[in-house]
Amino acid sequence: MELAELVARRPFPAAGLLLGLTRRCPLSCAHCSTGSGLSTRQEPDGRQLERFVGSFTAENRPDVVMLTGGEPLLLPALAERLSTLARSAGSRTALLSGMFFARSGALPAGRSGTARFGRRRSIPPAILRAIRSVDHFSASLDVHHEREVSRADVFRALHLVREEGVAVSLHLTGTGGSDPYLADLTRAVEEEFGGHVPCLVNEVRPFGRAASWARATRTGPDPAAASPCSMAAWPVVAFDGRVLACCNQDTVDRRPAPAHLDLGHIAEDDWATVRRRALESPMLRMLRTVGPAHLAARFGSGPRPGSYCDGCRALGGDEAVAAGARSVAGGAAGALLDLTAAMRGSREGAQGVVRRHGCAEYAPLVVTGEPARPGTDGRDMR
Repeated sequence: MELAELVARRPFPAAGLLLGLTRRCPLSCAHCSTGSGLSTRQEPDGRQLERFVGSFTAENRPDVVMLTGGEPLLLPALAERLSTLARSAGSRTALLSGMFFARSGALPAGRSGTARFGRRRSIPPAILRAIRSVDHFSASLDVHHEREVSRADVFRALHLVREEGVAVSLHLTGTGGSDPYLADLTRAVEEEFGGHVPCLVNEVRPFGRAASWARATRTGPDPAAASPCSMAAWPVVAFDGRVLACCNQDTVDRRPAPAHLDLGHIAEDDWATVRRRALESPMLRMLRTVGPAHLAARFGSGPRPGSYCDGCRALGGDEAVAAGARSVAGGAAGALLDLTAAMRGSREGAQGVVRRHGCAEYAPLVVTGEPARPGTDGRDMR
């Protein structure tokens, strides 16, 4: 499964599931959205995760399951079991790693420090088994990760993973389209892999350890205009086992979760129940169709203070908004609205999704072999 296939499914409700296996991580990157570290022990119960993923059926399953953290490869046996369970039901799986296992000394050197290996060593066996079990493997790399795991080490590991026949990609993060580090890094990826490793490029968000220093990169939408939220499409299993309808880190972490974004708990609910709640909720349908600002302006007391996501969380206690959502998005008409929004959101494929939710200038890199043109806004690229 290539990166573009995964990203292109993002607007479709319940087409994917995000599983946070653990908040632990051997790295302590300054921008970590989850505030992960080795001393952080918060993680869902592994048996409950397996039971939840084991509830998938061939007829009722997510298309894509993303294993993330923290560092999911701190629990390689669990990652392998979850991937195997998901794939047995027909889901495809992906794993995102911070690449702690690739640090210097663990992998072989070669041409330019990367491509042609001399003395042969392997990725640690348990980790390699977990990687082999997934359909797609993605590595995080940015200026903060490089302070702990160099790009040369990451490149070496990705060559080894590619030799195993597993599709790979890079998740890159920077301060925006004009970030010189991103320009340098994407050139290095192109030179190293010849356009065969796609990249998903995002901008640092003010969450986790970055909350005290990163600036918000986006302005709020015009309340009069529809601004659909594709990020309310895929359920997220949080580090305490609660299932949320949103991947915003504040929503994932804060308790109690807003009622309209709470889909249940893996200790009590199976996938079919979570999926039904995600698909049939009029509030979630409206968030995916017009977005929270438009919803509040139309049925509530008007725009809420704070960010786009703050405004969404605040809708949970507004009965007027909930009643308005039911009047428009209940029943078959609401299901059609939801599907129409998803189709519109996917119209430009993976590049369109990245232009809206990632770093627009680098959107072409999500498709293997497509060149980016930093310095443009990316909106007219094809």
